[in-house]
Amino acid sequence: MKFNIKNWKKYTFEFISIFIAVVSAFALNNWNDNRRDQKAETKILREMSSGLLKDIADIENNVSGHETGIKACNYWRRIINEQEKNLDTLSVYYVTLTRTFFPVQNKAGYETLKSKGLELIKNDSLRFQIISLYEYDYYVLKRLEEDSPEMQFEDKYSEEINKMLSKNFQFSVNGDIENLKFPLKLTDEEKQLFSTYLWQIQINRESMINYYDDVNSKIELLRNKIEEELNL
Repeated sequence: MKFNIKNWKKYTFEFISIFIAVVSAFALNNWNDNRRDQKAETKILREMSSGLLKDIADIENNVSGHETGIKACNYWRRIINEQEKNLDTLSVYYVTLTRTFFPVQNKAGYETLKSKGLELIKNDSLRFQIISLYEYDYYVLKRLEEDSPEMQFEDKYSEEINKMLSKNFQFSVNGDIENLKFPLKLTDEEKQLFSTYLWQIQINRESMINYYDDVNSKIELLRNKIEEELNL
């Protein structure tokens, strides 16, 4: 059979054309996938950055609340030792003494990331920081504030403190606490018990503030890392 070089060239050209078309289509599809993933990553990182800003504000609010609680402990120490003469803040420090706080964590961006796959974040170091903050630090923070019996000040102390102090209060016609009767009607045992409560409340609030500060530092580091990634 006579070899037809014209047909060979024709078929070779058609094969190469088809091959180039298939490879180009595959490359275009990969490019589209990568571009779509990049857009999704950028959107999620922006959402997370915004959420982290809100978390920082919430932490600052809770830290401020715990600091006020510590001031309340010091105020009531002076009261029971009859060293405090300023009673203008009496009702405020009575309420804030056992006030409990709960962290509000904005995890929408992270939940979206988990649903799409954590590997969407290409930067390994950034991905590790994200997982560490949301899966460990936020989890521990929430458990400490919401589930630890020692941090449930109202449930743990309010009833007993009310029993000890209520007989010493003077109320306004509106029913507000406006004054204390001195000398306080507290037995030595009650003073000892109340002082113990104040000590427990204070050290637990101080411990919580330290953990909040640690988490806040990690949030700021992560947010800076996210902003760097978005600006690349």
